[in-house]
Amino acid sequence: MDFKIAVLPGDGIGPEISKVGVDVMTAVCNKKGHSVSYTYAPVGASAIDECGDPFPETTFKICMDADAVLFSAIGDPKYDNNPTAKVRPEQGLLAMRKRLGLFANIRPVQIFPALIHKSPLKAEIIKDADFICIRELTGGMYFGEKYQDDDRAYDTNAYTREEIERILRVAFEYARRRRNHLTVVDKANVLASSRLWRKIAKEMEPQYPDVTTDYMFVDNAAMKMITEPSFFDVMVTENTFGDILTDEGSVISGSMGLLPSASTGEHTPVFEPIHGSWPQAKGLNIANPMAQVLSVAMLFEYFNLKEEGAIIRRAVDDALAAFVRTPEIQVEGHTAYGTKEIGEWLVNRINEL
Repeated sequence: MDFKIAVLPGDGIGPEISKVGVDVMTAVCNKKGHSVSYTYAPVGASAIDECGDPFPETTFKICMDADAVLFSAIGDPKYDNNPTAKVRPEQGLLAMRKRLGLFANIRPVQIFPALIHKSPLKAEIIKDADFICIRELTGGMYFGEKYQDDDRAYDTNAYTREEIERILRVAFEYARRRRNHLTVVDKANVLASSRLWRKIAKEMEPQYPDVTTDYMFVDNAAMKMITEPSFFDVMVTENTFGDILTDEGSVISGSMGLLPSASTGEHTPVFEPIHGSWPQAKGLNIANPMAQVLSVAMLFEYFNLKEEGAIIRRAVDDALAAFVRTPEIQVEGHTAYGTKEIGEWLVNRINEL
């Protein structure tokens, strides 16, 4: 296959982990006989600094012309600490999702046996945890009507039937490919938007008789993710709830630096780690690149190249088992590896497999 990849390194640690992701993808393509070309484009704070726009038109066109986008992270303290800033890096991320029609965010929560001791939860609770959070990505409060003055503010959590049906369809299909269990997460006892979600989900249930569908309020789901994460197979929810729950889920594995994600929809899919830009670590060579690398695995799997994805997952597992780890997940008695060195190790391992 010939791949055209748009690479958006972004801010903070983004460029460092992006390089590792590109190197790993190149190694796998070389190994399996694929050709790949990369076009780089700015996004986030770096794009604001360059042209005043966190998602410039040139970046959008590069994304639209690509087969997939490999994205890293955005965010910078100079914007976080300025509540009056009119243009923010995060607006670039929202614009990318909206303009590319990326309505479905797929976030797997998985346990790495070599790192089970790093989870804040007991091993017996998390040992069988393996589920996917599917988050609606272009509706709800993040995109609804907003207002703010000195005394009053509101954000509108609006959803249409079409928006709800299409994300539920994605969730039902994922459940079919896994263990045939779907949990719809809402707040239907309080929110009108959630009641519409539940109504439509119940209407769609008969179309998927092989899938066991249950419903859970978001507060209960948050608790159950901690007390019994193995209960879940596929979880689907709206934008704001999904943002919070998926970050909670990332902690189960022991590090946010381990979990990838995919955003899919109407146009070019985007593959990215779930963590942020961690600007304090910029240039220190300590950022964990594994989530970025596993995002490349998800990219291959999206194009039904399962062997390529499996090679990357095997290399990551081998690295963790061999204590090739960044400081936040390294164990006492072993020297921590840097971002660059982990990338080199992974490429060498891929070439050996």
